[in-house]
Amino acid sequence: MSENLPASSNPLSRRDFLSTGAKLGAVLAAAPYVARGAAGSSDTVNVALIGCGEQGRILTNAALKIPNIRFKAVVDIWGYNRTYAERLLKKFGHEAVPFEDYKEMLKTVTDLDAVIVATPDFMHAEHTNAALRAGKHVYCEKLMSNTVAGARSMVETARETKKLLQIGHQRRSNPRYLHARDRLVRDSRLLGRITNISGQWHRAVTDDFGYVASQKISDEKLAQYGFANMHEFRNWRWFKRYAGGPISDLGAHQIDIYNWMLGANPRSIIASGGVDYYKTHEWYDNAVVVYEYPTKDGLVRASYQVLTTTSAGGGYHEYFMGDEGAMKISENPKFTKIYREARAPEWDPLVAKGLIAKPDSGEGAPAAVKPWEKPGVKKLGGPSKGGTVDVRETAQLSAWDIPVTLDKAIHQPHLENFFDAIRKGTPLNCPADQAFASAVTVLAVNEAIAAKKLLTFKPEDFLVGGV
Repeated sequence: MSENLPASSNPLSRRDFLSTGAKLGAVLAAAPYVARGAAGSSDTVNVALIGCGEQGRILTNAALKIPNIRFKAVVDIWGYNRTYAERLLKKFGHEAVPFEDYKEMLKTVTDLDAVIVATPDFMHAEHTNAALRAGKHVYCEKLMSNTVAGARSMVETARETKKLLQIGHQRRSNPRYLHARDRLVRDSRLLGRITNISGQWHRAVTDDFGYVASQKISDEKLAQYGFANMHEFRNWRWFKRYAGGPISDLGAHQIDIYNWMLGANPRSIIASGGVDYYKTHEWYDNAVVVYEYPTKDGLVRASYQVLTTTSAGGGYHEYFMGDEGAMKISENPKFTKIYREARAPEWDPLVAKGLIAKPDSGEGAPAAVKPWEKPGVKKLGGPSKGGTVDVRETAQLSAWDIPVTLDKAIHQPHLENFFDAIRKGTPLNCPADQAFASAVTVLAVNEAIAAKKLLTFKPEDFLVGGV
């Protein structure tokens, strides 16, 4: 809900807005559908946005590229955010009425079909449940909630109201991730038996977000909405009453993919982390976790690390390792590669089917790939008595490519899936019950760090009401 406004920034002036509008001209040109779908079109979905901060703006810009979406209202407790969102949407032809109170918006705007919730995690359950009970479908950002109880209530309300609830784990709608899971891991079993997973997301040191004195929200109003002060309002991700820290802010995206790719939930967790650098924060600024996943093929050990003090280490990715191949995948295509083990069946038939692509020479043409060596035995002179020893030969791994790219905003396919579910009955890619299992998996990291011991899960921990 709070925008990442640096301490030195000025309030939104006419000059700021005109400058921003000029930059957004390129977005408008790339989004030819934003002026279409006038109210009354049978295909139009009328939407309200609750939470107009950084993530709300990202989702708004993605939604503006989707045909026949009309923003009818925006909600935020900070006037700066409300004004920005209202002006941005007006620039694209949307007359979105601004509100401070979401309750007033739900009572006043009667022609809504859906609500996008992009507020701090501790508000997700309240805002989502209210919108569902008001008869609206909901797209709620991840993490589903900062508590398991909050996430559970969202599943229960969606079932009770029979309204759609999509959670914003957007990788599940990314065509590259879908191709990797459905065509490579499951259908082709390209990796063989998956035995290990690792993942990471590292960010460099950053200063806390500030605010301009003239834009300060009064302490009384902040308290009304659950915030202790303006500093915590601007930096809510670091405080325990509002969110789950970096492991839920960053790690939630990727740990969700562990569950999704394996089609399984973990049986145990052990983790370590601490407040080792940012002494004014409550949540751990670093964390490392190891899960054990039981699968039909055997046990998979999965590790994940998030650092907020360095950007080094190869970007952000998930790495699935099997006995016949490995797949490193990311929303950033430059971090995405697949690797073939020498013992694996030849991959040329999969190339012919267009499922994978041969390594590139670096000059834009496919590299000449020699037949892969199979592990063999080479006889060498032994160290004693003139004997021989066996030395196992290994083939060097080459990086192959996944020939599927995303030419849209990262969040756009996930929003498209949500709107298609409303219009056509398309199945949601991240329905509430699946997101609940991921929330349980992610929130357990902080619990395991505090406990300093191995924790175990029961299968029913991942279910709501036995379903």
